[in-house]
Amino acid sequence: MDQPSPPSREQRLAARLRENLHRRKAQARALAGGGAVADGDPAALPKDAPGS
Repeated sequence: MDQPSPPSREQRLAARLRENLHRRKAQARALAGGGAVADGDPAALPKDAPGS
């Protein structure tokens, strides 16, 4: 069996950039619209920080 070659450095970086962009857009939408933050998004900030 022929194993697929691992993704190149550029491909890995491009995938990471797409994921990061997706998280940042979701975070910006949540902060701007006051909407609920999607579950399972660890990069999203809470609406009210504890101790505020």
